[in-house]
Amino acid sequence: ADGKTRVCRVVKPVYGMAQAGRRWQRSLFPWLTEWGFTQSHSDPCVFVCRKTLNGSNRTLILGCYVDDLFVLYDDDSVDLLYASFTADLSARWNVEDEGPVSYLLNIDIVTDADCVILKQEKYIQQLVNTYLPDG
Repeated sequence: ADGKTRVCRVVKPVYGMAQAGRRWQRSLFPWLTEWGFTQSHSDPCVFVCRKTLNGSNRTLILGCYVDDLFVLYDDDSVDLLYASFTADLSARWNVEDEGPVSYLLNIDIVTDADCVILKQEKYIQQLVNTYLPDG
């Protein structure tokens, strides 16, 4: 109102801002390490946790993309490691389980009793429509 140029300094990122995901990761990644996950050397947003529960070896693989987490676990039955992890995660942060993933980073994910199928048909068709509109 007075015609002066002003600059605002953001003290804490707000959800939706460019740095909000990075701030979340700086809080999440150390917590994952404390929980027992090992960060992948080839992709710093992938973590693996291996533990033995009730005499059975259990594995969780976690991927973090901006502020989304994708958790893979090795048993379709009620997995105690997965349940323990999600309970601890929910106790620490306000998270929501959106159920099984069907689409991630332009990849369709189809699960079957025996396998997981990854397809990119939609993405390829989108590229064709964008860059080769006449087919």
